[in-house]
Amino acid sequence: MLPRVVILDRDGVINRDRDDYVKSAAQWEPEKGAIEAIAKLRALGCWVGIATNQSGLARGLFSSADLDAMHQKLRGLVRAHGHEINAIAHCFHLPDAGCLCRKPETGLLHQLQTAYGKSFVSRETCMVGDSHKDLLAAAAFGIPAVLVRTGKGRLTEKHQAIKNPVFDSLKHWVDSLA
Repeated sequence: MLPRVVILDRDGVINRDRDDYVKSAAQWEPEKGAIEAIAKLRALGCWVGIATNQSGLARGLFSSADLDAMHQKLRGLVRAHGHEINAIAHCFHLPDAGCLCRKPETGLLHQLQTAYGKSFVSRETCMVGDSHKDLLAAAAFGIPAVLVRTGKGRLTEKHQAIKNPVFDSLKHWVDSLA
């Protein structure tokens, strides 16, 4: 069933993840087929939001302007395919900050739900991530999730007891919908 709302993690799902953090728009490189997959979701009528932990801000590895430039690059690539991303929510806190927005907490999902303008309905919503934190956040929020093997996905699949559907990439998941 095609979801009405799709929540995507960013690093490792949409773009290539780096152990030393993606710190600039120049370093931000999309995963193969991810931009086209987002455009296809939008063409199918899905509302698409992005929930991303970005502790590199708090670590001083990049600035808010750098993060904005990365997101503008992402938005521009999707726009070049004739579509828009509906909303992006990010957490800039360190992992031990105890905030409510950093996944696996649900604050980013609440922010996206506010941007959507109404409650996410479980059977009409899906989150796509590459880490256990993404899956836990979705479960805590009461929405289904899928794991992709890009980014940290293969390690997550190997080291966690995953009960969620697993796909090779965002593109493979989107292709399975239509």
